[in-house]
Amino acid sequence: MKNQNNNSALYTLVSVFFFWGFIAASNGVFIPFCKTYFSIDQFQSQLVDFAFYGAYYIGALILFIWSSQSGKDVLNNWGYKRGIIYGLIISAIGALIMIPSVNGAVFGETQVFYYVLIVLFIVGLGFSLQQTAANPFAVSLGNPATGSNRLNLAGGVNSFGTTIGPLLIAFIIFGSAPISGDELNELIKTGGIQLNTIQGLYLGVAALFIAVAIFFYVSKNLPDAKNENSFEPATKAKNLLILLTVIMILCFGWIFYTYMDGYDSMEGEKLENYRLLASIISLVAVFGLIYYAYKKAQNNAAGWGALQYPQLGLGMLAIFTYVGVEVTIQSNLGELLKNVSDAVNNLNPLGLEVMSDSEIAKYISLYWGGLMIGRWSGSITVFNPSEKMKKILLCTVPFLAFGVIIGVNQISGNPITSNEILIFSFIIIIQIIGFYLAKDNAITTMKIFSLLGVLAMLIGVLASGKIALFAFLTGGLFCSIMWPCIFSLSINGIGKYTSQGSSFLIMMILGGAIIPPVQGKLADIFSIQESYWVAVLCFAFLLIYSFITQKVLAKQNLL
Repeated sequence: MKNQNNNSALYTLVSVFFFWGFIAASNGVFIPFCKTYFSIDQFQSQLVDFAFYGAYYIGALILFIWSSQSGKDVLNNWGYKRGIIYGLIISAIGALIMIPSVNGAVFGETQVFYYVLIVLFIVGLGFSLQQTAANPFAVSLGNPATGSNRLNLAGGVNSFGTTIGPLLIAFIIFGSAPISGDELNELIKTGGIQLNTIQGLYLGVAALFIAVAIFFYVSKNLPDAKNENSFEPATKAKNLLILLTVIMILCFGWIFYTYMDGYDSMEGEKLENYRLLASIISLVAVFGLIYYAYKKAQNNAAGWGALQYPQLGLGMLAIFTYVGVEVTIQSNLGELLKNVSDAVNNLNPLGLEVMSDSEIAKYISLYWGGLMIGRWSGSITVFNPSEKMKKILLCTVPFLAFGVIIGVNQISGNPITSNEILIFSFIIIIQIIGFYLAKDNAITTMKIFSLLGVLAMLIGVLASGKIALFAFLTGGLFCSIMWPCIFSLSINGIGKYTSQGSSFLIMMILGGAIIPPVQGKLADIFSIQESYWVAVLCFAFLLIYSFITQKVLAKQNLL
């Protein structure tokens, strides 16, 4: 489609980004609740993320294989608009299935947990189709050079969903009163808190999905939007992705099997180590196979499609790592805060008082709220302010977003304290300085915020108390701006392969499915705080990525 500044279409489009954030962030509260409700370990609880984010990979892979077999780009044939509508319908179907899936569920009924995973997988499949269409759609609605700014605006709306999602889920499940761990266990065992309390929520979510789908269908502001380029086959890329899928099925299939009743081939520490090994093999397979494609495509581009461009292969690994670290920080945060490390003084591993599931919601909201702060700041350029106004907005918008977070938590009945406000305000100032130094340059932005991420995670792992807690929470702030930077850098200069490249990038949301379970298993074997070394390594890789990508794009005269 011809590029144009179509703000009305953009504002309509970004509505779907809200849902992705709302559901994804709610998992941060849902995961520790599931661990208690179903009496499962930390690794098993992380299968919530595995099902949800794994669906992104499977959905994008199916779309790619379908296109390969038909010889034409299926999504392009539909148009971005229709692709989003189909995705909304699939997610609505998944949300409706949640109602019979949890009906009558009781404490310790592990089988129901797997029904929940299936539901989240179906919802994620719909989101996969929506994301594959919506991201290039947003980029196409204006100058490609400012595409990352439009993605930031969409991300800001997404992050508003991530801010209120945990709080609403916590309210629906636990009510407004804080509940201690012992009280929660007793209420669950006696039926005072039941899983089927979320039936009404998912019925409402399904209704909203359908309503938005209808709105998109009848909207005259939103063009059909297609990438006019023809589909380019990529047989080698397809075979590689199928091989990766087989490896993941074998690894996680075996892990699932070991949790089944009657499995007694191994037990204890040996079994845990083998489960960890299997999850690490799947992680290594992703990096190993994509790196293999990256190197092979440089020698012979035939059959690799979008993967013939090194920036796309690097971007796939970066998206995998970015989504993985973004998700794993918050997915394991609940267990970090509620885990009893000192039973005598009732302290968690950070040396803070052990928190209840309902109390955790505030910090999950604050973590995801950090993403909203960064993305609102990153979207300022969309509105074409003057340089003077831009500087003013860069200083005020982050605190406006923080005010929204404070207000939402105040309304929820679990307010952020004055000391916590001061600590987080200081961190926001650091982020503002980072934005000033980056000067809207995607590469520089990645360097600055990945370095800050490394430092923050190191502090979280090595320190204790509120310092460690807020160091982990800053992960949201420093991750906030990375998605649009990586996405725009990855598809820069790939021309007719843009649609295919976008599909490959969406597949790499797979990082949110694999990295959290790896950290969860490390937490089971070692300790929950030590497991956050995973986050340190992820940010370190993103820092390395920014330097390598700079060289790659400079070599192609794209910087």
